[in-house]
Amino acid sequence: MSDRAPVEMQSAATQAGDYPRMIAEAKSRSDKVALTADWILQEFAAYYSESRHIPELAKQAFEERDHATSLALSKRRLALYSFGISELGLRLRETFPQAVKDAELWNEVEEGFLRIIHGRYEADLAFAFINSVKRKIHQGEWEPVEYSFRRADDAIADYSGEIYRRYPGAAAASRETILDILDIPGFSTPYRNRSRDAALVAQRLSEELAQRSAPAINRLEMINAGFYRNRGGYIVGRVVMEDKSVTPFIIALLNDQDGIYVDAVLSSEADAHNIFSSTLANFHVTNNHYHELSEFLQSIMPKRPLGLHYSTIGFNHVGKVAVMNELRDELISSNDVLDTAVGFRGTVAIGFSAPNSAYNLKVIRDKPTANYKWGTFDGIESVMGKYGQVHEINRTGSMLDNIIYYNLKLDRSWFAPALLDELLVEASETVSLRGDAVILKYLIVQRRMTPLPVFLETATQSEAETAIINLGDCIKNNAAANIFNKDLDARNYGVSRFIKIYLFDYDALEPFTDVKIRSNEDRIDGEEEPPDWYFEDGVIFLPEEIEAGLMIPNRQLRRLFRDVHGDLLTTDYWQNIQDDLRAGKVPSVRIYPKNKELR
Repeated sequence: MSDRAPVEMQSAATQAGDYPRMIAEAKSRSDKVALTADWILQEFAAYYSESRHIPELAKQAFEERDHATSLALSKRRLALYSFGISELGLRLRETFPQAVKDAELWNEVEEGFLRIIHGRYEADLAFAFINSVKRKIHQGEWEPVEYSFRRADDAIADYSGEIYRRYPGAAAASRETILDILDIPGFSTPYRNRSRDAALVAQRLSEELAQRSAPAINRLEMINAGFYRNRGGYIVGRVVMEDKSVTPFIIALLNDQDGIYVDAVLSSEADAHNIFSSTLANFHVTNNHYHELSEFLQSIMPKRPLGLHYSTIGFNHVGKVAVMNELRDELISSNDVLDTAVGFRGTVAIGFSAPNSAYNLKVIRDKPTANYKWGTFDGIESVMGKYGQVHEINRTGSMLDNIIYYNLKLDRSWFAPALLDELLVEASETVSLRGDAVILKYLIVQRRMTPLPVFLETATQSEAETAIINLGDCIKNNAAANIFNKDLDARNYGVSRFIKIYLFDYDALEPFTDVKIRSNEDRIDGEEEPPDWYFEDGVIFLPEEIEAGLMIPNRQLRRLFRDVHGDLLTTDYWQNIQDDLRAGKVPSVRIYPKNKELR
């Protein structure tokens, strides 16, 4: 992987937790600095080692059909980094408070740390780790940190042989080649019928390429790893044609009591985008070459920003840095500035973006606008907690992931003057100026979407109908993830280029199992007494009001919503979902069209 293996827990002092003692006993400043740098490295090593082991555990969970463990591993990997940072930050403040208070002394620690990670493959991740430590220990004092990372100065080696396997092409895909490809993950559990699946996959791929009048296959290149998430496993690769064009080639696997089998073949860019959407939980990938994996994925999804590819394979913190670098490059290359986002103005968040950016940015207002629907406002931290919660759960393909930055410093020149004035007045608790820099205590970044009402203004009838049908699927998937959006207004939903619908506004989220499902359908017309539920505490939901709550003005589209998703207007549907969630069942969520299935 590099000239040195990924760092492991090595010293007895680390194993015994002796760094605080050794730092306290060190006589010289230089010794304290060196020990602190080494301590941070060892903590990073512990995080990196465990995080790289989790994909193997996810593979085992897939083989054993242990879906609950698969979900638990996803939560564990997301929490692992933050937990390690928090614990280390607290201990550093107690052990070496001078480094926390003295910027020059901390710079010496950082310089020492950079020297000992130089040349490592994972140096950029380690650099992100120490910057996260710095943000954590200075969080109370509002010390902003530039989000950037450094790759090792040495040339990156060619790992192509370790990243993917290459298979020769032909006029069509062959069964023999697919048989070899199905062996890439190295399962201990057998396929139900490997030979038959290989023949069906080869036939399906050949048919789909023929329908597009694609050139002959030059070669197949398949990532040397298994991809795991929730109930499924995947083998991911690309078809390189004779004319050098590239198309995705993804084999979706499931496992039941009769063995592993191929459920679907996915060979379009839209398919790949759906599978690798940031609206789903991250993949566990049994290959540690995260830079090359991200670049490979971008080759089959070139319209998806590189930073999001890092995130979808579990390297959220490298992805976070890459996204900020992409934002900077977008602004510098286009001479655009950040300005108010398209769509209605949020009552809780101020949304903004550059005209040609792939991202939307949000800052939470100090207090909501006069149009706020929910009575008492619980404060910025409460809203940020909801955005953080969405990042940590299985988003079931229907909620945008959030990249959340803390104590961030951006150039004042990036902001349109009117937007900056609004931020400084309406979000003064979290936004301030320091010279030519805008300091943000929090910044939420999401993939850019078109708000549903804005999309419907110019959509064709067919596009509008597809969007409305997908809106119902989005609401159902959110419920399966134990997420209830009590503000069902269509303005809280966005539309992607493939007309998928995603919830992107989270200030009105509640755990669905806490919601009380009630109805007025049994009331008598003209009855004057308020219904019994009127006096109940908590969040009350009346399913029959869903259609009105969406506030879609087109009567024909509202009728279509009722025809396709009429179950959403019944108490039985919602009660059944709650019962399943309370019983601990893992929801099954469809993320590719049924016509992609082999059977």
